[in-house]
Amino acid sequence: MTRHEIREEVFKLLFQVQFHDAEVLGDQLDLALEEANAFPEEVKPIPEEVAAEIRSKVEAITERIPQMDEEINRKVEGWKTGRMGKVDLTILRLALYEIRVEGLAEGIAINEAVEIAKKYGSDASSSFINGALAKLVK
Repeated sequence: MTRHEIREEVFKLLFQVQFHDAEVLGDQLDLALEEANAFPEEVKPIPEEVAAEIRSKVEAITERIPQMDEEINRKVEGWKTGRMGKVDLTILRLALYEIRVEGLAEGIAINEAVEIAKKYGSDASSSFINGALAKLVK
């Protein structure tokens, strides 16, 4: 799997996290990763080591959601995390984690986030993500 494909899988799982209690996160991740491998003729199966990497990243991001949301609420003017669409918020959290924790170059993280927003978000998502991340990395 490419880095972009892994990032998309992390995004999908992070999105699901918003709809489940923290206690069932491990079970939800297991189920989602199993489903990703359930149709190998339609989708490339996720190798075990990649699934472990995805799981680890989702768990690490989930643990940091309160701190990341606080930063988003402080820096993104006119928008609070409670008012943001769940897709956009998930993309922001993922990109912010990659920049702050993994040390991914800001330009790469923003570009990847915008591409995910174009694929999964609304018509306005990509420009919102671009602007919000520009404020977050200042």
